[in-house]
Amino acid sequence: MTMSRVKIPFSGGCACGAIRYECSAEPVMMLKCHCRNCQQMTGSGFSPAVLVPAEAFRVMRGQLRYHFTPSAAGGQHKRGFCAGCCSLLTGGENTERPTGVVGVTAGSLDDPSWFQPQMDIFMSDAQPWDQMDPAIPKFEQYPPSAPE
Repeated sequence: MTMSRVKIPFSGGCACGAIRYECSAEPVMMLKCHCRNCQQMTGSGFSPAVLVPAEAFRVMRGQLRYHFTPSAAGGQHKRGFCAGCCSLLTGGENTERPTGVVGVTAGSLDDPSWFQPQMDIFMSDAQPWDQMDPAIPKFEQYPPSAPE
């Protein structure tokens, strides 16, 4: 997938600056997850995520702390955050079913303006006040053949 506005490598970090990351590959997918767990982790109606190849994601400064939450696919999701400012930076990595991708929160990107969601997932948990783009595909839970 070629993202016309994505300059590789792209980078981001937490609100306090203690953690900086870089990704040396184009995103595999971009989506908005509306699952109840993402709502609780972000304090919002969804989590905007840029899925990138795990081998292309590198923390350049600082160290992520991790919190584990149950996954609808079984196992647990590994969510990375800054211990100092509590910014959520990564998520979606399944501890029991590795997919080879890391979900990076779009809001943590240095330039989040290029984020373009390709789908909404976990519509089963979406809030009625969450206005969505009707032009992108919607899935009750995980989409067919997508990283879980």
